[in-house]
Amino acid sequence: MRKGYQGMVDGGENIREAKWESVSSMLQVGGTVIGSARCKEFRSHEGRLKAAHNLVQRGITNLCVIGGDGSLTGANLFREEWSGLLGELVEQGVIEADAVQKYSALHIVGMVGSIDNDFCGTDMTIGTDSALHRIIEVVDAIMTTAQSHQRTFVLEVMGRHCGYLALVSALACGADWVLIPEMPPEDGWEEKMCQKLSANRAGMKRLNIIIIAEGAIDRNNKAITTDYVKNLVVKCLGFDTRVTILGHVQRGGTPSAFDRILASRMGVEAVLALLETTANTPACVVSLCGNQSVRLPLMECVQMTQEVQKAMDQKRFEEAVKLRGRSFENNLRTYKLLAHRKPESELPTSNFNVAVLNVGAPAAGMNAAVRSAVRVGISEGHKMFAVNDGFEGFYKGQIKEIKWGDVGGWTGQGGSLLGTKRTLPAKHVDKIAEQMRKHNINALLVIGGFEALECLLQLYEARATFEEFCIPMCMLPATISNNVPGTNLSIGADTALNAIVETCDRIKQSASGTKRRVFIIETMGGYCGYLATVGGLAAGADAAYIYEEPFDIRELQANVEHLTEKMKTSIQRGLVLRNENSNENYTTDFIYQLYTEEGKGVFDCRKNVLGHMQQGGAPSPFDRNFGTKISAKAMQWLSQKLEETFRRGRVFANTEDSCCLLGMRARALVFQPVVQLREETDFIHRIPKEQWWLKLRPLMKILAKYKTSYDVSDSGQLEHVIHTRPKESDASVAM
Repeated sequence: MRKGYQGMVDGGENIREAKWESVSSMLQVGGTVIGSARCKEFRSHEGRLKAAHNLVQRGITNLCVIGGDGSLTGANLFREEWSGLLGELVEQGVIEADAVQKYSALHIVGMVGSIDNDFCGTDMTIGTDSALHRIIEVVDAIMTTAQSHQRTFVLEVMGRHCGYLALVSALACGADWVLIPEMPPEDGWEEKMCQKLSANRAGMKRLNIIIIAEGAIDRNNKAITTDYVKNLVVKCLGFDTRVTILGHVQRGGTPSAFDRILASRMGVEAVLALLETTANTPACVVSLCGNQSVRLPLMECVQMTQEVQKAMDQKRFEEAVKLRGRSFENNLRTYKLLAHRKPESELPTSNFNVAVLNVGAPAAGMNAAVRSAVRVGISEGHKMFAVNDGFEGFYKGQIKEIKWGDVGGWTGQGGSLLGTKRTLPAKHVDKIAEQMRKHNINALLVIGGFEALECLLQLYEARATFEEFCIPMCMLPATISNNVPGTNLSIGADTALNAIVETCDRIKQSASGTKRRVFIIETMGGYCGYLATVGGLAAGADAAYIYEEPFDIRELQANVEHLTEKMKTSIQRGLVLRNENSNENYTTDFIYQLYTEEGKGVFDCRKNVLGHMQQGGAPSPFDRNFGTKISAKAMQWLSQKLEETFRRGRVFANTEDSCCLLGMRARALVFQPVVQLREETDFIHRIPKEQWWLKLRPLMKILAKYKTSYDVSDSGQLEHVIHTRPKESDASVAM
C-alpha cells in the first residue's frame, strides 16, 4: 500500500501485490520505501468508504498499520465501521451482496513507527534508536570542539509532546541540563542551571551541553525556546554560547542494527497475530517489553498515550511521567541521580569503600558504566576506588580513589579508560586480599565478560580462606560476544552489531553495478554465534554459520545451490556470515573456496575478516544508556547489601545472594547469584547452555527465502508454533 491512507483512498496503482523481490535490499534504506502521507480524506466517512471499496475489490481483509497513535486510532475506527461501510457499498450497487459475507471482518494489527518514542505500552518504537544515533553523532562531533574552545552548546532535538529523545540523549552524553515537556523545571530553574554551568566551568570542564526537547515547557505551560536559554546563559554568565537545532536530520540516515532487528521481530509478530485473529479479536498493537515482543490491546495503548497529553495540559506532571512507562521513569530517575551533584554537606556519610574494575576484553559502554557507578556511589555517601588493569592491577596495588569530576565525559568514550586484563584472581588471591585489607574495600563492582563471571566465582570460593572476600560483590555483563549466562544482553554487543551491520552495508554497496557477487564475512564472538546470527538478521544475510547449530558439507552445498537459484532472479548480491569458532575444519577460507568453485559461471566471491574493528568505536546510544542504568541499579543494590551485612562495626557477607550478576532476563533486570549460574554455563566453550537468540535463526532463514518452520516462544502473551503455511492461502495482508 503506497502513500499510507491516501493510497488506500486513491486506490489504483497505490495498492499492488508485494512480491519477494519487491522488498529486496530494503533493510538498509532509511525512511519508508512504500511512502507515507497525511490524509484528510480518510478522516471523513466518504474517504473511508472509498478505502473500503478499494480493499474489497482486491480481497484485502487484513491490515498491518505502521504509524503513530493517530494512524492507529484511524485504523481502529475503520475496523469498527467496516461492516457498515460494506453495507453502504452494496446499497450503492458498487459491490455484490455476497461480498459482505465473504469479507465480513477487517482484521488490524498495529506497529508503532515514531522517532519520538511517544506511544504508551512499548519500551521502544521503530525508528527511535536510529534517531538517537543521529543525535549522539552530532553531540560527539560537537564535543570535539571543546579541545580548542570553551563553549556552551544548546541543542534542540525533536519531541513536540514527548521528551524521550532529549532525556536519553542527555543521559547518553552526560549533558549538564535537559528540558522536557513531561517534567518542566521548578520555578527559579534559570538561576540553578546557571549555577551548575558556572560550577562545571570552575571545575575545568571546557564544554557545557544543554539539551532541549522542541516541546519543552515551564510549570505554566509556557514554551522554553533555545534562544531563551542561549540569551539567559550569555546574559548571566557571559559564556560563548551556540545553538544547534537538529530538525529532520534525526529522521534520516540508515536504520541502526537495533531498529532493524526490532522491526523484523515486530513484523513477524504482526503477521502471526493477523493469521490467528478472528472476527471477535480486538485490534492489537505489537510492542516491546524488555527483550520480548508482546501484543497489547490497541485502543488501551492509544488512550493511555492521549492521557499523557491531558495530564501535561492539566499540569499533572508526575502523573505524566508515570504514564510514559517504567523505562521513561527509570531514565529520568537515573539522569537526575548522575547529572546533579549535591553539596558535600547534603551527602550521606556511609564510611563504606567500594572498588570498581573492568575485566576481560574492552567493550564499548564500559566507561559509561564506570561513570554511573562512581557518581551513584558518591551520591550514596561511599568512597569510590578505581582499579586499573583488572585483577592484575588489583594485586599490584593499582588502586586509587576516584572522584565525581574524574569521570566527566566518560559516557562517549569507547574501550576501557580504567584499563582491562583477562587475568583471573585465583593465582594471586592472597595479594588481592592484602590490597583489600589495605584499602578497606567493603564492596566490589566488576564490569566485564565471561572472565568477570569466572573471577566472581573464584572470589566466592576464596571466602572460605579469606574473610576479605566476605563482602557484597556484583558483576555487570560487558562483552561484545554477548556470551555471559544470566542475561539476554551485554554492554558492548549493540555497538559491535552496529559496526558489523555498517560494514556489511558498505561491502554490499561495493558490488552495486558489478556482476553477481557473494560476500563471506567472519565475525568475532568466540564460540558464541550471537554477533553472526543477529548481525546476519540485521544485514539481510543469506546464511550465518555458528558453533551452536552444527552444519556439514551437505548444508554448505544446499546453501550454495540456494544462492545460485536466487542469483538467477533480479537479486544480485549474497551475504554469508561465519562466526570465528563455528567449525575448526570448515574455516572462512574453506567456505570461501567452496562458494567460489560451486558458484562458477553464476557469481564470484569475496571474503572479509572483520576482526577487532568490532571492539572499537564510540559506544552506541543503547550501550551508553544500558551501561549507565544497570550500573546505577547495581550500586544501589550494593548499598542495600552493605547496610544489611554491616554488623558490629564491619561488613560480613558470605551468602550466595551477596555475590550476584545483574542481567536482563526477558522483561526485567534481575540479580542472580553467580554460583547458581554454574548450572547454566558451558565453561569449556564459554557460552550459556541455552541462548534466547537461537529462536531468531529460523526468522533469518525465512527472510533469506528458505522454507522452514518458525517457533516463536518468546512472545509476551501468547506462544505460537507456526509452521510454513501453504502458498495457496487466500489471506491478503496490506501494509
